[in-house]
Amino acid sequence: MLRLAVIVLLLANAGYFAWSQGHLRPWGWAPQEQAEPQRMNQQIRPETLQILKVNASKTSSSAPMPAPATPAAPAASTAATDTPASAATDPAECLQAGVFDERQAEALRTAAAGLPQGSWALEPTPIAGRWMVYMGRFEDQETLDRKRAELRARKVDHDRAGGTLELGLSLGRFTTKDAAERELANLGTKGVRTARVVQERPDAPGFTLRLPAVNDALRPQLDALRSAMAGKTLRSCT
Repeated sequence: MLRLAVIVLLLANAGYFAWSQGHLRPWGWAPQEQAEPQRMNQQIRPETLQILKVNASKTSSSAPMPAPATPAAPAASTAATDTPASAATDPAECLQAGVFDERQAEALRTAAAGLPQGSWALEPTPIAGRWMVYMGRFEDQETLDRKRAELRARKVDHDRAGGTLELGLSLGRFTTKDAAERELANLGTKGVRTARVVQERPDAPGFTLRLPAVNDALRPQLDALRSAMAGKTLRSCT
């Protein structure tokens, strides 16, 4: 059965090939020719159409020669002008010192009077008060020394109270009263019973000396300020 199918397929292919090539035309079996005779009828005087041969040598000789390239104009040379070297700018820096109390600020105003106007300023900078855990005032030096020995035995840090609080001992200095009160309570756990919290100094007005633009011309004049700066030194502005 398979052999018969193969034979039929081969015969069909051979017949199609003979038909497509026109071998069966004598028997009336052939594909229809594709032609468009109407296009010939649409041509206008086809008998006048002529095919001309082009002479390559004449064509090349008659072609116009390209215009010679115009040489580029030389760039105009610019003469280098010698510019005088600009003077180096004088670097300036901002310096400040402080804080100074009112008395020290007044001395600075006097010392700075000879400086150029606008070269310095005293800016308000309040000085915060200070509180102390204090023991004293003791009757004499002997009593003071005996109290010191007791504090050393209890391993409690202390130093001289100083100023109007002599003869007395400081067990700590603090920027707020609350902090001093907390330390007093802590010392009570170590057996300290006679200490108390006092204000070592109240809040006070203060001033910061500011020189915003110190240059080489101004720097030598600052020596006039040093004697009025109460040991403080100039530093870069923050």
